[in-house]
Amino acid sequence: MSFIVRTVARTADGRDIIRPKAFSQTELSIGRGTENDIHLPDLAVTLHHAVIRTAGQGRIEIAAAAGLPFIVDGKSVEHATIDVQRGADIHIGAHALTIAAGEGEESGSTIITVERVGALSNASEEKEEAHVFSLARVMPGKRVLAWSFVLLVLGLFLIWPIASSQMRDPKAPQKVAFHADEMWSSGALSLAHKSLENNCKACHVSPGVAVRDDACVACHTKVHDHADPKRLAVAKGSPSLNEKARHLVAGVFNIPPGRCVECHTEHQGATAMPTTDQRFCTNCHGSLSKNLADTKLLNASDFGNDHPQFQPKIRFVGLGGVPMQRRVSLDADPQEESGLKFPHKMHLSTINGVAQMAKTLGGGEGYGKPLECANCHRRDTTGNSFAPVKMEAACGACHSLAFDQVGGTVRTLRHGDPAQVVADIRAFYRSSGMFRGAAVQGMERRRPGMFANPAAAVDYAQGMVTRGGNAETAIRAVFSKGGACFDCHVIAPTGNARVPFAVAPVVLAKRYMAKGWFDHAAHDTESCASCHGVANSTKASDVNLPKIARCRECHGGQDAHKAVPSGCAMCHDYHRTGFAPLMVRTNHVRGNSTPAHVDEKAVKAAGGA
Repeated sequence: MSFIVRTVARTADGRDIIRPKAFSQTELSIGRGTENDIHLPDLAVTLHHAVIRTAGQGRIEIAAAAGLPFIVDGKSVEHATIDVQRGADIHIGAHALTIAAGEGEESGSTIITVERVGALSNASEEKEEAHVFSLARVMPGKRVLAWSFVLLVLGLFLIWPIASSQMRDPKAPQKVAFHADEMWSSGALSLAHKSLENNCKACHVSPGVAVRDDACVACHTKVHDHADPKRLAVAKGSPSLNEKARHLVAGVFNIPPGRCVECHTEHQGATAMPTTDQRFCTNCHGSLSKNLADTKLLNASDFGNDHPQFQPKIRFVGLGGVPMQRRVSLDADPQEESGLKFPHKMHLSTINGVAQMAKTLGGGEGYGKPLECANCHRRDTTGNSFAPVKMEAACGACHSLAFDQVGGTVRTLRHGDPAQVVADIRAFYRSSGMFRGAAVQGMERRRPGMFANPAAAVDYAQGMVTRGGNAETAIRAVFSKGGACFDCHVIAPTGNARVPFAVAPVVLAKRYMAKGWFDHAAHDTESCASCHGVANSTKASDVNLPKIARCRECHGGQDAHKAVPSGCAMCHDYHRTGFAPLMVRTNHVRGNSTPAHVDEKAVKAAGGA
């Protein structure tokens, strides 16, 4: 036999709420204790008052567990046997338990209906059960408690922090580990501002006033605005209704829009300051041409799918031979007038004569194999870019300018100084007081490195004497086709007898992407040829930069999943300092920050910023 206990509760408007609970056990406990199967919250009921158990053949029995009687059908007893089919009424304290047999789906079960029918002991009729056990009589009133907590909060979190802040000298040694004003901090400062942990006034200059830009630029003196503030305001377009509401509320508290802290949020933890989301950039640049009709910048909203083709700054010769620079899209396959003649394809071949010569130049030159990019292009002190190519170090091993030997010293033509070259040749011819056909006669192309051997240089010079010639002939030969200068440089006659020829200055771009940043150190695992198509370049004027499609093979937008996530801050610096953007300096990717490998001092020393 099983039991079903139905507890009846009555709402304020007189409605009954019945909560049934089934028990498959043969015995139920009754009492004031909450662990009882039938809980009767009444002081007239003991913790364990009685038990109801099955007695076989449709009968149950109820027995007192604490020696206190109860009422069964009007009689006070301590034990009774009840026929379930006939039913019974049991009263314990202010509660009535009605016994009945189950019907229908509940057939075979004993139904026990529990209902409070009288006032609870030690309580008036109108008081509820919870009030009987309440401690309200011995506790202070709600008003007293409320005001006490208000005063406690004001004392702990307002008066104490203010007093601690005013009395503490941030420059003095800290003798205690905790200060009350730290309770106002919303989190630890970033690593960049860690030194200001105990100097709140460095940023929060005035009590109760939000941080102003004046406090930021007091330390960051070299930070520049992104653009003219008036144009920035126009570029943002008309504010949305939500933005207007926020500006209105901020204005009430005298908080101007566009503050530094809107992007550079602090108190986010002792890590590198988080990189600003690219949406801050695309709010303007996504529709820049629409809001700024006179802008020359193209719209960009995501590197992966909405970014213009790269536009490097290319050098060209303008009117009157004046060198100039302009930005040209790589889609136009631009040509750069650098003043240099250099075919990459010839020098990087693995089978032609250059390759065979390089194989024979082992030992000191360190070749012994066909030329590679690293033979001429060397990393600068920053590690992220390359040092300018110097003729003496990169070209001199093959293209020797030696022409004479004095004692044990080899004489070479002065590279980069046409006037000195002319003077050296004339002096060479005058030095012996005789008519000479010297080695400088055209500086004919010969086996690279031949004049690295002083004896060979003298032998060659003496052999040329028999050919005849003079200084002016040798000068014309050096600066003409087949001569030492002509094959690599752009030569132009000057009409000046003293210095008859001029060499066009070689000007190579230090940074093609003046408005962006590229970090070679981050791409060390890639070969040069994977980005730069120099293997087929036959002219020095070729701009061998990868187009955006090549970069997109690895890089996607900020929220890309398959490719390298690349937000605006990876290549562009908002404040245009010329140095690496914040994301590069912190290696910040999806919340992970590590120390940057880019050394700012080294970059500046190398002339990169």
